[in-house]
Amino acid sequence: MTNPNIGFIDRRPIQERCVVIHPDVSGSAGATRSLESRLQEAEGLARAIDLEILHSDAFIVKRPRASTLMGQGAIERIAEVFDELRHNGDDGPDPVAIVDAELTPVQQRNLETEWNTKVLDRTGLILEIFGARARTREGRMQVDLAQLSYQMGRLVRSWTHLERQRGGAGFMGGPGETQIETDRRIIRQKIDRLKKDLVDVARTRELHRSARRKVPHPIVALVGYTNAGKSTLFNRLTEATVVAEDQLFATLDPTMRSLPLPSGRNAIISDTVGFVSNLPHELVNAFHATLEEVIEADIVIHVRDVSHPDTNAQKLDVLNVLGELKVFKQHDDEDAEKKPMLEALNKIDLLSEEERIFIENRSQIGNQTAIAISAVTGSGCDELLRVIDGILAEGFLSAEVLLNFEDGEALAWLHERAEVIDRTDDENGMILNVRISPETAARFEQTFENDIRRQPN
Repeated sequence: MTNPNIGFIDRRPIQERCVVIHPDVSGSAGATRSLESRLQEAEGLARAIDLEILHSDAFIVKRPRASTLMGQGAIERIAEVFDELRHNGDDGPDPVAIVDAELTPVQQRNLETEWNTKVLDRTGLILEIFGARARTREGRMQVDLAQLSYQMGRLVRSWTHLERQRGGAGFMGGPGETQIETDRRIIRQKIDRLKKDLVDVARTRELHRSARRKVPHPIVALVGYTNAGKSTLFNRLTEATVVAEDQLFATLDPTMRSLPLPSGRNAIISDTVGFVSNLPHELVNAFHATLEEVIEADIVIHVRDVSHPDTNAQKLDVLNVLGELKVFKQHDDEDAEKKPMLEALNKIDLLSEEERIFIENRSQIGNQTAIAISAVTGSGCDELLRVIDGILAEGFLSAEVLLNFEDGEALAWLHERAEVIDRTDDENGMILNVRISPETAARFEQTFENDIRRQPN
């Protein structure tokens, strides 16, 4: 009988134990980072879903094996760790092996045989985190789609979770059904249905964006490595209460708020999912919803944790993903859109005084403006808003508008959507000097049938 729970994800908190293993493959994308740093990030990913880490290990793999990735010596050493944990442990389930690398189904299955325990690779672990954290309907649908696509190649083992439902994407549980062909057909059906539903969601999201364009507030998107402080900065700038934790992937679903600017104009600011090194391509697709806000943005704020020892490597990881999304030109890609980018050098409160002064004295990085800030203390945030305001106003027109005294609606419209510099009243009405975007000016003329007199900037 077919298990009715296939594809169902119960997102209750995970209570599991694990052993974290980072096999550093020579020439990998993370080669610029130290072994210790890579292992710490893997441990952070495990803790993000409340896994208790019993042991962790990192080592270099000079010649990756097709069958197991790592060499026999490393496999035997880790097997001894599991044997010792079983000998000294309680009667609870065996700890899960978290392998911080992308494993093929064959490698995953062979390592499970060697260690006699469940093995979860980096992609599976991140999917677990995403499954536990996604809150919106669309976010859950995107996670389910990524999970099902990932499981298609791992049916021999992945459905063993089905009789023990709990949080995450569900790759770490007990015995389940073995009707592989039936399961494969059910997965395909679920994938097809999810894709169809997501097309409808994307259509609705585009309608929302179209509505925002009619009220043309500029969009500011926060991007950055996971745990760089994006949500803390979002809360600081908007006085919102978005979840901000010292934890990887605390934010998954896109969040948008009004952002008051020093000029009196308003922008819309979007908090997005954090990036991570070696982010699986399926997950970039899975969270295209939140990343679409980056593509649509008028300016991108790259929030960096400058207190982190790998801040430069993290920056490259973020820029690589943004390059995939064609947010800015990279490697002379003529199809990519050039978009203003501002770096928020965050967490200066965690630096020594000498390091902080050095960071604060950096006013330019290449052609990108950089502002030193602390989202926790608020230091530098006023300057950040001022620079954002200035960048957004660069394409604005200086113009003069004549309104009758009874044109209160048009006056309010301009105050909301443009910068009213000054106002002079005479017997003919109100004369307003404004700074306004060309698009907003055209919409004003169309809406109120009133000509705007452009002036030289």
